[in-house]
Amino acid sequence: MDKPRILIVEDEPKLADILSKYLTKAEYETHIVVDGADAEHAFNHFDPHLILLDIMLPNVDGIEICKIIRAKSNVPVIMTTAKVEEIDRLLGLEIGADDYVCKPYSPREVVARVKAVLRRMALNSNGEKHDAEKKLKLDDNTFFASFLSNSISLTHVEYLLLKSMQAHPGRIYSRDKLMDHIYDDDRIVSDRTIDSHIKKIRKKLHDIAPEHEFIHSIYGAGYKFEAQGV
Repeated sequence: MDKPRILIVEDEPKLADILSKYLTKAEYETHIVVDGADAEHAFNHFDPHLILLDIMLPNVDGIEICKIIRAKSNVPVIMTTAKVEEIDRLLGLEIGADDYVCKPYSPREVVARVKAVLRRMALNSNGEKHDAEKKLKLDDNTFFASFLSNSISLTHVEYLLLKSMQAHPGRIYSRDKLMDHIYDDDRIVSDRTIDSHIKKIRKKLHDIAPEHEFIHSIYGAGYKFEAQGV
């Protein structure tokens, strides 16, 4: 069986080499590009299963490259950046990246993210979900969430938040984007309000499914829905 191919677009040669070595050890085939101008050509010829894409690149930046790739392919893209605050802007642009990693990062963490994204893509392509995700049911009429024989009542806002994230497992939502889903007016809502709602939802989900964690915090970015055992 062919190894999954990972295209590394990174202008720091030492960092790119380290990532390549870790990914190779994890049974992936890699190809490195250090100049943004060469990324599209490499994508067309290497035909990767996933792209690790730095934002700050010479000649053509990662945002433009991601837009170019998204115009022709749904191949998963993990963006890397040295600026935590940059992620909020990226999420606001909705350029179509599947995950974001902040520098400095552990190469092991990046390998874990690659595995998680590829696993998620494989499940989605088969029309499947994690077993726990399939068992978590939402009722639009009662605002109840149920897991097997257990159920809990959610407020209207909590329900909208959970339903929005559940619709796209694995997708990262910024707090601003979540606000757009739950408020249809121009009211001013702080990040702490969203954090408070998420905290309450997590507690309620823990009451009905203590062996699973459904909502995950993504440092500097926001939240995502993805069932994991605890």
